[in-house]
Amino acid sequence: MASLKTLFYLGVCLCAWIITTADINLPAAENLHWVSIDFKTILKWTTKGDKHTVLYTWGQNDWIDTRGCIGVRKTECDLTEELQDFDRPYMADIRTVPEIEDDLDDPEDYPHTESKSFNPYKESSISIVSFTVQAVDESTVRVDITDTLSGIHRDGKQLSIRDIFKKELQYKISYSKQGTSGKREIKSDSSVKDVSGLDAGYSYCFTVAAFIPSRAKAHQQGPWSLHQCTAEIKTQGLSGGVWVGIVFISLTAIIITITVTVLCCRHRRHGSKRLQQSTQTSGPV
Repeated sequence: MASLKTLFYLGVCLCAWIITTADINLPAAENLHWVSIDFKTILKWTTKGDKHTVLYTWGQNDWIDTRGCIGVRKTECDLTEELQDFDRPYMADIRTVPEIEDDLDDPEDYPHTESKSFNPYKESSISIVSFTVQAVDESTVRVDITDTLSGIHRDGKQLSIRDIFKKELQYKISYSKQGTSGKREIKSDSSVKDVSGLDAGYSYCFTVAAFIPSRAKAHQQGPWSLHQCTAEIKTQGLSGGVWVGIVFISLTAIIITITVTVLCCRHRRHGSKRLQQSTQTSGPV
């Protein structure tokens, strides 16, 4: 019996040693990087199929467990809800955890990898914006831009990027006459911009990109949108050249009419004189 007990205890110790050794050899997560578009922020990493718990912090605060990424096997964690205070420098820590966690273990002893600092307000990418174009008159087109919705919610409302950036948000508008290569670019502080000084009767194509000049250059501008083109603007009046032609023809017609009238009057007067002279010459003696 003594030998059986000895073997039993030896087996227990061996299993404990194997588990402990396995825990020590747990691989840390690798290739941590942030992916954030319109303030929807996801932390991604690579793993060898292990379980991970994601924590985050800012400033000198303690690490906080994420609500949806505790002991998970997936290789990404959506931190949008945790980063609602968007203008802060956040850091994340991914800890590799064993299949069976012991209450006596100190989680800080597990292999872990910290991310780089990330500030959504300064670094979150802005996606392609949508807009419409409409002719105001023969030389002006109105560009109406839709402010993109963000991943941030306040009081039950989903905020737009205009709600977040306020006056810091601008738009770049690039446009050109259809069929030509020459482009012009202007900036707009608002979501509606009238582009004037266009050549009447031509179609123009527009493209728009969000622009935040207060950011570092690498994060200032979003991608350019698809082109939107106007229909050819049909002018109600006539062009200057046509009017010049009309005036020239009218003046010519008037001059010809006056000239013909004068000549006819002279011819009539001369005819009357000859008739009178003829009558006087052939009268009775």
